[in-house]
Amino acid sequence: MMEELRKVVGELLNERRPELVEGLDGVVALRESSEGVAPHLFRSGDELAELVIVPKYPMALVMDLLQDADSDARLGVVARGCDERALIELAKRQQVNLDNVRIIGIACSAEEAKECRCALPYPQNLMVGEQVEGVEDSLIAEHEALARQERLAFWKRQFAKCLKCYGCRNICPECFCQECALEDQMWAQTGVLPPPFPTFHILRAMHTVGKCVGCGECERTCPAGIPLTILYSLLRRDVKELFGYEAGASIEDRPPLVVTLDEVPIRG
Repeated sequence: MMEELRKVVGELLNERRPELVEGLDGVVALRESSEGVAPHLFRSGDELAELVIVPKYPMALVMDLLQDADSDARLGVVARGCDERALIELAKRQQVNLDNVRIIGIACSAEEAKECRCALPYPQNLMVGEQVEGVEDSLIAEHEALARQERLAFWKRQFAKCLKCYGCRNICPECFCQECALEDQMWAQTGVLPPPFPTFHILRAMHTVGKCVGCGECERTCPAGIPLTILYSLLRRDVKELFGYEAGASIEDRPPLVVTLDEVPIRG
């Protein structure tokens, strides 16, 4: 798989792919060096033997930052399924321009899908790797088997561990507000740990509902080990059932919670 990926990236950088209309300025992927693994902008002529795909990294965040710095750059990006979905949702909210992005989709392995409890471990634009079946999240069934009061007690225990480090917000590719409500004294009191239950986490959940693509980065980042993916998986399910909407499924699907002024009825 790595040999195939490096071959594809090399061809794209050297404009030898027939489906590529215009050349790329570079390809964003992970690079392994003596200092560790980090995102890197590969250019034509670079040593691609250093290109790697592990550990998992939120590449949509990197693309957002790069396009903020140079919106005209034409870039490829090695993207897993969750990266592709995140880019689609960011594009709908004018955070990235997909016209200047070439998604080089790679499939996650069955082991990676199991580790992430991922239902969609592959991108739509799959170029490298073989599609594997998604994994049903057993933690969701366990949570729903609890009585209502047991669920409330469960989240009280979990959120009591919160350090309010903002790691879940900072790593989320769909958290891009310039002014965050979680830092507004009116909503999230400063200097208090744990944050008042359940305001802090419910506020963040409602800001990401309809945008969460199930990447699981919030849970992986949490130093307190709070199982945040349970909460966000349930919200994604509710959005699908209520509005028929799946975040990141299609650039054409309109987010259900986005309302423009011309759609608001005027009352006389």
